[in-house]
Amino acid sequence: MTVLDTTKALLRDLIAFPTISADSNLAMIEFLASQLRAAGARVEVLKDTGGTKANLFATLGPEVDGGILLSGHSDVVPVADQDWTTAPFEMVERDGRLYGRGTCDMKGFIAAAVAMAPVYAGQVRNRPVHFAFTHDEEIGCFGAQALAAVLKARGLRPGVAIIGEPTMMRVIEGHKGCYEYSTHFTGLEGHGSGPDRGVNAVEYAVRYVARLLDLKEQLKARAPLRSRFDPPWTTINTGVLTGGVAHNVIPGKARVDWEMRPVQQGDAEFVKADLHAFCTHTLLPAMRAVMPDAGIVTEVIGEVDGLIPADENEARDIFMELTGANRAEIVAFGTEAGIFQSLGLSAVVCGPGSIDQAHKPDEYLAVDQLAECLAMLSRLGDKLAA
Repeated sequence: MTVLDTTKALLRDLIAFPTISADSNLAMIEFLASQLRAAGARVEVLKDTGGTKANLFATLGPEVDGGILLSGHSDVVPVADQDWTTAPFEMVERDGRLYGRGTCDMKGFIAAAVAMAPVYAGQVRNRPVHFAFTHDEEIGCFGAQALAAVLKARGLRPGVAIIGEPTMMRVIEGHKGCYEYSTHFTGLEGHGSGPDRGVNAVEYAVRYVARLLDLKEQLKARAPLRSRFDPPWTTINTGVLTGGVAHNVIPGKARVDWEMRPVQQGDAEFVKADLHAFCTHTLLPAMRAVMPDAGIVTEVIGEVDGLIPADENEARDIFMELTGANRAEIVAFGTEAGIFQSLGLSAVVCGPGSIDQAHKPDEYLAVDQLAECLAMLSRLGDKLAA
């Protein structure tokens, strides 16, 4: 059996685990742990506080800093209300494509990395190889943030990280951050005929959205010189505004779900400081003049740093050599790479498949992409053995 055959068999097994973010990923993590233990790796399964989710961290080679970390997330997005022509959690191979939820995003890379583990076990010398498989990337990168905290507390710092998100095997050295929030407004309900006797939470939410729109324009002027992002500035998106119960009732509750995608950390602080001042000095005094208990609370859903392109990046240099790429690129979508970069690792994103297939019905990974990924990982093994 070739390593490609082994990888496809592993991928078939991984697709059969319905690791939607709302559900447990423990069965898949335990399966991967058994595979890596069989290859001789030292394996840890790190459960979350609820005990239903887990990260996996495994190592081949010496217990030293400077290792190479192969990282991927175990969770997938839901399939509800999607029109699949195949069973989403049964991998189907047809016309050179592997169909199934998570094939490209991103169980294909995980399967390839695990298939290479027995090979690496005989090649590793002075530089360890780590495997990091996380939970809840799709809803806020919570697993990677928890794993990063563990590695920091232990003082263990790999040197290089590759996050195998689908990039068509292009080497990606930068992407924006992703900060997501829900801002909750509490006013005072009343009859619609007496608007001055209530605090209309929806109207204050609308004023808040108007402020977001103003900030959205201001951020354009803050774009760094020669920014390679498209668009080159930090963006804001208002995703949901909800509130109220009827035409003739002053709404006492409202919620705004919004996000920003910073190109630089200072932009995030600029936006948050402006909104805090706007709420503190403008909205809340007006609301509390009618109802002292009125409030505005912003819930942080997730704050995931971007991957910042760096002049010196060992990961970029290694994986450009291994893939034969003549340049590194940037992308719009977010990954866990910035979390590992914040630990002091050099990081890139590079993996099989196209982001255009991710999250869609009939998600697929082309077999030739999987083979290309295995070829890159095989060359990495040669480098480890040198």
